Amino acid sequence: MIVTVTMNPSIDISYPLETLKLDTVNRVPFVSKTAGGKGLNVTRVIDQLGGDVLATGLLGGHHGAFIQSQLNIEGVNHQFAKIAGETRNSIAILHDDGHQTEILEAGPEVSILELAAFEKQLHLLLKEASLVTLSGSLATGIPIDYYQRLLSIANQYGVKTLLDTSGKSLKASLENTEKPYLIKPNTEEIADLMGQELVIEDLEQVKLLLSGDIFTGVEWIVITLGAKGAIVKQGTDFYRVEIPEIAVVNPVGSGDATIAGLAFALDSDFSVEEVLKYGMVTGMLNAMETKTGHINPDKLDKLKEKIVVTKI
Repeated sequence: MIVTVTMNPSIDISYPLETLKLDTVNRVPFVSKTAGGKGLNVTRVIDQLGGDVLATGLLGGHHGAFIQSQLNIEGVNHQFAKIAGETRNSIAILHDDGHQTEILEAGPEVSILELAAFEKQLHLLLKEASLVTLSGSLATGIPIDYYQRLLSIANQYGVKTLLDTSGKSLKASLENTEKPYLIKPNTEEIADLMGQELVIEDLEQVKLLLSGDIFTGVEWIVITLGAKGAIVKQGTDFYRVEIPEIAVVNPVGSGDATIAGLAFALDSDFSVEEVLKYGMVTGMLNAMETKTGHINPDKLDKLKEKIVVTKI
């Protein structure tokens, strides 16, 4: 079983606009409201792939109840710890031919007692888990290095951990002895982490940066490049992944769908090439759908054939 952890879930609200106009009224033709947060997007895509998955994390208030009701309707397994605060909204405005403007609430205040109750539940879930994903931001009141604690708990049970976070939270998780099995930063996040820009065309620089001490113990480093695919370090090997051009409908959640594909393939013991193809194809399939965190599995095999993985 794959366990997905979302420490700061949200109701994801998507507004499509031809043009975003400031200081005036913008009327939208329709709105999409989804049980969201990065980990829940991961959960849904794994479920749509046919994987055995359960979602956990923190939920509170009327928004938390809405999220649970949506997951029940979708038939997604979940077991969340309850908190007193109200789960947040996350708003994405899709406008002007592919541009995306996001308005993200910080999320509720979480107490030490609420974290302790969540950890008690997580221990029970990890006894039955083969892999765990940790995704997204941390709610107010949760220490910036909290993912390091969850990595330690997962490692107690020998459960592989896929970590998808950024900034100080990612740095704190990599500067300790308990390392994630896989991380998935984009080029901006890697530049922020390393203090210098990653030049994808300079393969020697890429290899040097990704072989730095901060990554020691991390088995997979998947650097996503958007429409250009990915650069990957797996063990001591490096790969370039190239993807075909697609018609993008809604890119929100594509990074989460990539984590879902990677998690599903790793849990299925697929080859390195298949793991990378699954990660890329699920990200693309999500971008081709209107709803966030959704894919059409019927399109998977044909699109996956167009992905090229080259060892470098």
